[in-house]
Amino acid sequence: MQLVVARIGRAHGIRGEVTVEVRTDEPELRLAPGAVLATDPAERGPLRIETGRVHSGRLLLRFAGVGDRGAAEALRNTLLIAEVDPEEVPEDPDEYYDHQLIDLDVVTTEGVHVGRIEEISHLPGQDLLVVRRADGGEVLVPFVEEIVPEIDLAEQKAVIAPPPGLLDESEAR
Repeated sequence: MQLVVARIGRAHGIRGEVTVEVRTDEPELRLAPGAVLATDPAERGPLRIETGRVHSGRLLLRFAGVGDRGAAEALRNTLLIAEVDPEEVPEDPDEYYDHQLIDLDVVTTEGVHVGRIEEISHLPGQDLLVVRRADGGEVLVPFVEEIVPEIDLAEQKAVIAPPPGLLDESEAR
């Protein structure tokens, strides 16, 4: 199974380094020197990581064969994709891979069916569960413990405690 682990940002310096937006909770495992990653778009890869370092709070990577700023800038906005065993789970029991959450039924703590998780939107502040409702509508659920207190992979469901207005705008304060 393929897992998006980062997005390449702008070039840094003149020797081919790039900034990356990390999209994994395990960057030390997925973005380590020597790792070979597929790319989207596919024609830009695969890429082998030569070096990695943190500079001013940002991860910088250098890839084999990318030796100057122009080559690094050409990789901007490329997604880096790691091959992951579908049975693998994160070390932290409160963390999940996107593929584990997609298609889970979403129900409220009272047992009311809301819909199914269609995708996970990774935003800088927090992740959002994109839930497709039975009526075809969509609701964005912040993926925080207060609102999503339970994920039950065995039962294939996510339990939410929606604040007023999340599911019904007429309830908004």
